[in-house]
Amino acid sequence: MVSIFNAPTRNLDIVTLHEILRLRQDVFVVEQQAAYPDIDGRDLEPGTVQFWAGQGSVDATLRLLREDDGTERIGRVATAKAARGQGLAAQLMQAAIDEARSPRIAIDAQAHLEQWYARFGFARSGEDFVEDGIPHLPMARTR
Repeated sequence: MVSIFNAPTRNLDIVTLHEILRLRQDVFVVEQQAAYPDIDGRDLEPGTVQFWAGQGSVDATLRLLREDDGTERIGRVATAKAARGQGLAAQLMQAAIDEARSPRIAIDAQAHLEQWYARFGFARSGEDFVEDGIPHLPMARTR
């Protein structure tokens, strides 16, 4: 049975934080070959909540940020190769949406995942852009 968890980053035990950061590195830096500063300081901002799923391990993760303008932002959505196709990221997305308090949630989606994010009520909110060599588009969900 896979469990879904969430906690402010500052409340995480060191092993869980390590596993979340390792998974993000494995997916974004190694697999997608995007050399970028994943540890960007935003994980430690007040209000940042980490979500993760797994059975004694971190098999999928995302983070929920609170922006200065009141918008909340979901990002760093990643699933381990061996755990893909099990719906873990979808469960985390729904958990983050349920946890969000703002009337607006923003994401910067990899372009090939536009329809996947649309299932959760996100719609394009701006022009396409390239980040770390990967096509992205801004999307937002409004209550």
